[in-house]
Amino acid sequence: MDKRGARPRFERDVAGTEVFCTSTIWAIFHIRCRQWNRRPIHMSKERTAAASKRRIARSGVATRSRQRDATATRAALLSTAISEFAAKGFSGARVDEIANRAGVNKQLLYHYFGNKDDLYRIALETVYSEIREKEQGLDLGNLSPVEAMRALVGYSFDYLFEHPEFIKLVNDENAQGARHAAQSDELAEMHWPLVELLRETLERGAAEGVLRDDMDPINVYISIAAISYFYFSNNPTLSAIFGKQLNAPQEIASRRQHVVDFALSALMKAN
Repeated sequence: MDKRGARPRFERDVAGTEVFCTSTIWAIFHIRCRQWNRRPIHMSKERTAAASKRRIARSGVATRSRQRDATATRAALLSTAISEFAAKGFSGARVDEIANRAGVNKQLLYHYFGNKDDLYRIALETVYSEIREKEQGLDLGNLSPVEAMRALVGYSFDYLFEHPEFIKLVNDENAQGARHAAQSDELAEMHWPLVELLRETLERGAAEGVLRDDMDPINVYISIAAISYFYFSNNPTLSAIFGKQLNAPQEIASRRQHVVDFALSALMKAN
C-alpha cells in the first residue's frame, strides 16, 4: 500500500496483466529514499572497531609483503653485483647485465643503490662486513690468548679459501687505487673493532707471559691477512712456477697448518 494506506493503483499491460503504474513506482521509490536517509549513517562502535582492525591488518600484511619483496630484490641485486664485479671487475661489469641476471628492472637498481660506483662500493662493503661479522662470532675474548690467535689465523685462511670473490674484488679495488674504499667511512669503522680485539688479546697474552709484548695490532692483522691472501690470490702463478697444483686439497691443508704454526711462532714469547 502507499503511505496513506490506500491500495496502490494498478494498470493493465497489453497482455491484460496488472502491473504497477509508473507514478506508483516513483512514489514508493521516494518513500524508500526518505526511510534510508533516516537510518543511522554510522555503524555501531563494535562493528566500526572490527572493520578498522581488518583494514589495519590488511594494510599491515600488504606493507610487510612489500618490505619482503624490496628486501629480496635488493639482496638479489647485491648478490648478482658481487658476482659480476668479481668476475669482470668494475670496468667490465655492466649495470644492465646485473639487473637482467637479478631478474629486475634496471631502474630498481638505481633506486636501491644509486649509480654504478655506489653499487660497487656497497658490494665491497658487503664482502668486508661478512668477514668482520664472522670474526666476531669466534668469541676470541673467551679463549686463551694463544688459542684466540690460533682461531683467528685459521679462520682468516679458511675464509679466503671459501670466498674467492672476496680476493677478486679486493684485487680489482687495489687496481683502481682503492678509490671506492677511500670514500667509504663504513669500511674504516668496521675494522677498528678487530684491531681493538687484537690489541686486547696481545695484551692478555703479554700479561700471562705467553705472547710477545712488542707487537702492534695493526701490523699483526696485516701479517695474518697477507700470509693467507698471497697464497690464494697468486695460486695460479705459484703453481706454474713451482710445478705443483697448489689448489689441490692436500696442498691447501698443508699450507693452512704452516700458516697457523708460522704466525703463532712469530707471536709467542721466546723462552
